[in-house]
Amino acid sequence: MNLSKIQSKEIMPGYHGKLVHGNAISWAFWNVEKDAIVPEHRHIHEQIMHVVEGEFEFTLNGDTKVYYPGDVVVIPSNIPHSGRALTSCKLMDVFSPVREEYK
Repeated sequence: MNLSKIQSKEIMPGYHGKLVHGNAISWAFWNVEKDAIVPEHRHIHEQIMHVVEGEFEFTLNGDTKVYYPGDVVVIPSNIPHSGRALTSCKLMDVFSPVREEYK
């Protein structure tokens, strides 16, 4: 498998993802448009977010910070979180269990 061969999906406005699914995890490679927002939500999945490029404002359980390339955020299951791309961004997310709705 090669990422260049995976079709990108716009999962929510401004969030274009290439998604890879295993038996217990989903791995998302996002190209995010400047000013795109992820509204506050929570899910059963554990999530780890990695900022590859750009500046991303992220709120986890009411605590807002700006994250830069190389930063990693661990998001526990069922904790409210939201985000906003301050610039165009490239992000990677890993989810466990699989995000079935992203298939």
